[in-house]
Amino acid sequence: MILPVQLVPEDLIIILFLAYVIDLAFNEPPFAAHPVVWMGNLISKLKKRAPSKHRRAYGIFLALVTITFAAAIAYAVLLIFSIEEIPRIIRLLIAAYFLKATFAIKCLFEAAQEIRSKLEANKLDEARQGLSMYVSRNTSKLDESHVSSAIIETVSENYVDGILTPLLFYACFGPFGLIAAYIFKATSTLDSMVGYKDERHLEMGWFSAKLDDVFNWIPARLSVLFIFLASVVVSLFLKTYKKINPADAVNLALSDGHKTPSPNSGYPMASVAGAQNIRLEKANSYVLGKDYAYPVREDVRITGWIVMVASFMAIIAAALIIYGINFLT
Repeated sequence: MILPVQLVPEDLIIILFLAYVIDLAFNEPPFAAHPVVWMGNLISKLKKRAPSKHRRAYGIFLALVTITFAAAIAYAVLLIFSIEEIPRIIRLLIAAYFLKATFAIKCLFEAAQEIRSKLEANKLDEARQGLSMYVSRNTSKLDESHVSSAIIETVSENYVDGILTPLLFYACFGPFGLIAAYIFKATSTLDSMVGYKDERHLEMGWFSAKLDDVFNWIPARLSVLFIFLASVVVSLFLKTYKKINPADAVNLALSDGHKTPSPNSGYPMASVAGAQNIRLEKANSYVLGKDYAYPVREDVRITGWIVMVASFMAIIAAALIIYGINFLT
């Protein structure tokens, strides 16, 4: 692929930090202006046209069309960036806006705090209802411990595919970084919309689910390092009701990280569970940290801060990777 502009490392790093600031300073963009929503709308339209036969082949077609569409969005952004008549700061902000759409740090942190605040107000029914927006399981009969567990699980898991992986894709592919991040984001969106194992999606979502597993395989395991380091920081600077154990973030990830149906989601979840010495459980699916006590509402707050700090570390790591690749080449 011929790029309309060769982004230099300084540009890539500026765009990265601007995207981080945009993420923390503002809420998610309105649906009409959100690139991930555009991808989702395309997937929805293609799902409606799925044939009754050859659904696996159609699922591959659906995925390739969506990924191509996402890559085209990123390429269009680079085209805009190449227009020198547009002031440089405007071009940087446009690129940062589109990069920010591939990750969601503030949104993930606020999800944890939303559920925690409802539990602290003893509004269990509202907590269950709010939780249903973030998880696919039935939340209507979950007790407080399992509500806490579920939100901790989803925040931990989404640290990988919602933050770490797109940042690593952006950092590792140099001037193609924005395109790579969008290819990953399209794959992640596909997995969230068609990657289920029910009768309707099993064949159609097979390719998307497998590709998502491949893309997240290394970042999921690297997440243990980031969560370990974040746990160290949280243990030093955040006042908590109990001791944080960073070493157990690694130990439990090694012992329990493979116990989830997904080959990747167990590692960040087990790492967060180990750091806090808590038990995470999805009924009839998995138990992580079976020898620990169930989480309480305060553990949800701690999880939010661990993921927030780990996200900042991912930003720094991405910048260092960009700088390091440039230095080596």
